[in-house]
Amino acid sequence: RLAVKLNSGCIVDCVNLSVESGEIIATRPVYAGKAFIKVKLNSDVKVFTIRPNVFKVETSGNENAAIETIEISSPNLKSKVVSIKKSEGKLDVAEADIIVSGGRGMKGPENFNLIESLADALGAAVGASRAVVDAGWRPHREQVGQTGKTVSPSLYVACGISGAIQHLAGMSSSKYIVAINKDKDAPIFSVADYGIAGDIFEILPVLTEEIKKIKS
Repeated sequence: RLAVKLNSGCIVDCVNLSVESGEIIATRPVYAGKAFIKVKLNSDVKVFTIRPNVFKVETSGNENAAIETIEISSPNLKSKVVSIKKSEGKLDVAEADIIVSGGRGMKGPENFNLIESLADALGAAVGASRAVVDAGWRPHREQVGQTGKTVSPSLYVACGISGAIQHLAGMSSSKYIVAINKDKDAPIFSVADYGIAGDIFEILPVLTEEIKKIKS
């Protein structure tokens, strides 16, 4: 609607913006997240919508910003309650600084207590891959990826997640990525800063206990 009112071009769901030869180049997913395309607008006025959490907060180094107060007339706004959700006391993956996610490598919902234990030790939110959510192992609110939530935490721990492009699109901008997978050739290792190739059911309990020792 804004683009129509401004008579401008519009590119939605951008995961990156860059400037090349004076032109703003937008990167957005296509084919249900299986590929990415770079596009630009030819209009004088340009409108872009950005996927949440794809840009990291950067420190400018200049703390002497000028603050200007502008008086505006109060618009005639109306609001209504469309839904009420009860807080479950759990961290939201979209806002958490640390996330521990599980994939099909966890082999079943009964094994996600290992993910939850590690998350508790780290003070982290619990995430999940699409395959896990589709199987009914975890709720959709925990899904990270193309059809879930895009996250950019300081630490992302991927447990038993192979690293499909749809999942990588939702978490590859994390500051540090730790991957734990029995398949040493899993795509997740291509974006990981640290990787452990081994049996996740042996590694997670030991990792959790070591973190508890350090934090105590």
